[in-house]
Amino acid sequence: MIFDLSKIAPGTSKKKLADLSVYINKHAPDFALTTEKRLAAFIAQTAHESDHFNTFREYVSGEAYEGRKNLGNTQKGDGVKFRGRGLIQITGRTNYGTISQNIFGDNRLLSKPELLETPENAVLSAMFYWRNNKLNELADKNDFASITRVINGGTNGAAQRTKFYNAALAMFKNIAPATGGSLVVLAVAAGVFFF
Repeated sequence: MIFDLSKIAPGTSKKKLADLSVYINKHAPDFALTTEKRLAAFIAQTAHESDHFNTFREYVSGEAYEGRKNLGNTQKGDGVKFRGRGLIQITGRTNYGTISQNIFGDNRLLSKPELLETPENAVLSAMFYWRNNKLNELADKNDFASITRVINGGTNGAAQRTKFYNAALAMFKNIAPATGGSLVVLAVAAGVFFF
């Protein structure tokens, strides 16, 4: 049985989906994204945040984040420099610093924030954010709305996020009987997970 990311993001290039699949498969176990509910919620939220996995950088300039102390944007130019990047659109100097320390063990993202635009770093940053904000626990409780509020700060895009979530869950329900309910993810081409 397979889980096909192109069912969630049909307009996205097969190469981009294949790249993402490799890194989601590689890193999901390290962040306890190992159940249908958790992975479906992660895929749904990141599909929305990244415009169907089409971008790893926020479309807006980031000027609206200028001077936002709650994001740690205390230096001139921080809003643009630390605009949303990665699968979950990490935003703000503080978040970039935290992600950098936890992924790389240093502050490289503070000088090279564009590193979050690579597929592997886009995935890693989203998975760290997910774990750090205890979103697996919310997924286990079927509290998808709270996951949206943690990521978005509100309910922006709730209908699309829920549509993606329901589609992902439906695919997993078709897979689970064949695997006895266990989730095993292997990397393959074209954005497809084999179970």
